[in-house]
Amino acid sequence: MNQMTLKSTTRKLLFILSFAMLFSFSSQAQRIASVDINLILESMDDYQKAQEQLDQVASKWRQEIAQEYDKIKGMYNRYQSEQVLMSEDVRKQKEEEIMNKEKQVREMQKEKFGPEGDLFKKREELVRPIQDKVYEAIESYANEKGYDFIFDKGGATGILFANERYDKTSDLLKRLGVK
Repeated sequence: MNQMTLKSTTRKLLFILSFAMLFSFSSQAQRIASVDINLILESMDDYQKAQEQLDQVASKWRQEIAQEYDKIKGMYNRYQSEQVLMSEDVRKQKEEEIMNKEKQVREMQKEKFGPEGDLFKKREELVRPIQDKVYEAIESYANEKGYDFIFDKGGATGILFANERYDKTSDLLKRLGVK
């Protein structure tokens, strides 16, 4: 046997032995459960009330924005009907007023409904405490019943609870030389 074959055989043997040892150490089965977080939230009165409040606020803001767009439409219609009577300077001024108003309303829309907008902040304010309560209940239940992992089967949340003994982040950070 040449040295390359010996090294390859030794590596394979070590891999098989380490896998067998790992398998024997983890012979205790992991306990896994799933829950539908959306169903849980939608079944809670507090969550439904928070959603209703958010819907009311969003509806009010949509109406305000629609009214502003109606004003812009009125400004544009007046401009269209009076345009032939306007001097070049007045026409440019009116066009600029309309464009500025449109920009202002788009900015208002972004402030209210954008990714970091008022609706997002209001949702955080109203819904976050309810979600935290649910996550705490899930963690408590998992610890009580001896579950290692609890997954969300209804949404994109993924893992809702994982036993700390399965978290190998620090091991990988050490391996990568990151502190």
